[in-house]
Amino acid sequence: MERVTLSDTLEFSRLIYGMWRLGDDTDTSPAYVERKIQSCLDQGITTFDQADIYGGYTAEAVLGGALKANPSLRDRMEIVTKCDIVAPVGRYSDVKVKHYDTSRAHIEKSVETSLSEMAIETIDLLLIHRPDPLMDHFETGAALDDLIKSGKVRNVGVSNFRPWDWELLDSAMSNRLVTNQIEISLAEISPFTNGDLAFHQRLGTKLMAWSPLGGGSLISKGGKLGETMDEVAGAFGVDRSAVAVAFLLAHPAKLLPVMGTNNLGRIATISDALKVSLDRETWFRLYEAALGHEVA
Repeated sequence: MERVTLSDTLEFSRLIYGMWRLGDDTDTSPAYVERKIQSCLDQGITTFDQADIYGGYTAEAVLGGALKANPSLRDRMEIVTKCDIVAPVGRYSDVKVKHYDTSRAHIEKSVETSLSEMAIETIDLLLIHRPDPLMDHFETGAALDDLIKSGKVRNVGVSNFRPWDWELLDSAMSNRLVTNQIEISLAEISPFTNGDLAFHQRLGTKLMAWSPLGGGSLISKGGKLGETMDEVAGAFGVDRSAVAVAFLLAHPAKLLPVMGTNNLGRIATISDALKVSLDRETWFRLYEAALGHEVA
């Protein structure tokens, strides 16, 4: 599995296992979660994506159960988590409205809780989950810098930030933001042309791509896009999901797709995307099918 450098202290596997559904599975036992982790590790997938809100604030603890049962797993993993979404469920069931909180107090409390829930001493990468309209970038930036200085967090980044949101927070920090996790796929192609991808490509930022299968919609997609995906999949002896991920891998910006599933069989085939090599014409066939028309 290719390794991608995000900073002087952080490397990711090119493919990432997303744990947003981890707490929703019928079996959340440490042994079963370890089987999922081990299946990823067997393929060279060492990076695991979490967030405090996943599973209604339960997914981190589910992962923590597996790491407590087998602490040796931690040394083979890079763990990502996120904070700032406050939703009226779980530990925040008493709040009246879903909102974002990028205050120092909230970020620090979230990190302490995440460390405890996952039974780890350091978060490899902490992301601010959503842009906060009330963010004081000086306060947020200083809090993130201090977390790195404390050793509780090795690197920081953001998720779903537009270029101007990125520049605002980055301007108030002594450490650099190392990634932005955005939605990009054959079902969401706007970042290819709206400036998001170009902005980070110019900076050399390696972007994480969430929902590379369009929330599963690409698996059952009909029409021209579905037909084209099936044709390419047949040529390489893989399924549609491998083609959808390979579409992202082909981009020179070195996108890092985040793949999430609870099915052990599908987890075992995540790396099938590496079997697909798209030439420029095939990439554009998929792109035009997603557009619904030929490029101008």
